[in-house]
Amino acid sequence: MIRLEDVHKSFGAKQVLRGVTLEVPAGENTVVIGQSGSGKSVTLKCIAGLVEPERGRVEVDGEDVHDLDRQELMALRGRVGYVFQFAALFDSMTVAENIRLGLARRGLAREEVEERIRESLEIVGLAGTEDKRPAELSGGMRKRVGIARAVALHPSYILYDEPTTGLDPVTTATMDELMIRTRDLGVTGVVVTHDMQSAFRVADRIAMLHEGTIRQVGTATEIRESDDPVVRAFIEGRPPTELAALPPMLAARRLSGPARSQPRTGT
Repeated sequence: MIRLEDVHKSFGAKQVLRGVTLEVPAGENTVVIGQSGSGKSVTLKCIAGLVEPERGRVEVDGEDVHDLDRQELMALRGRVGYVFQFAALFDSMTVAENIRLGLARRGLAREEVEERIRESLEIVGLAGTEDKRPAELSGGMRKRVGIARAVALHPSYILYDEPTTGLDPVTTATMDELMIRTRDLGVTGVVVTHDMQSAFRVADRIAMLHEGTIRQVGTATEIRESDDPVVRAFIEGRPPTELAALPPMLAARRLSGPARSQPRTGT
């Protein structure tokens, strides 16, 4: 299990996380939603030990991530795969070399490394692309290579940072299917996304992050049927104070629709 307890994180004067408490049950996909800047990606980085909070605890399998020494942290990251928002592949390397890089420090026999590369690419539907370079792949294919790189580590957990951003609906559905498939292989997922259709497809549970804290946690059905005004506004794609934030004249126009030009009458 992953557990965050009262996690606070600031960057300079900007306080991003203001006491995040969240449990991620093993064997499930937990989706974290929220507006841009609400701290979703920072939460992932705290779990992976890439960012250290000022207060609170981040536990993975009972270990406090930020109490680990360098060697222990490297061992932890061997159990936690990370799929970056823009895939983060090395352009100068082939697909196989990008995946092999993550396995390089595992002390595996060469035959096992090659088998894991082949197996992971089959899982994401990219068998035969080992010798291609990222520039030869579409954006969706590059993201699938990012998942393959994470899966090749045989992790207990995968953290997905905006996996469907910038993808067309068909490719998004493919990515969703991959996240469901990896969960069914026994991998616990934490998925950060703005895409509510994707969230509802892949989530066992959804947590909404709002103003640095967890606003609500529930199943996909519970979130879909939430009566919390902030949650409802987000999943419906509208600001919670849509009209109150506008000057009165603009608010009136918003309610009445766009102004129409009136025909001139001759005199």
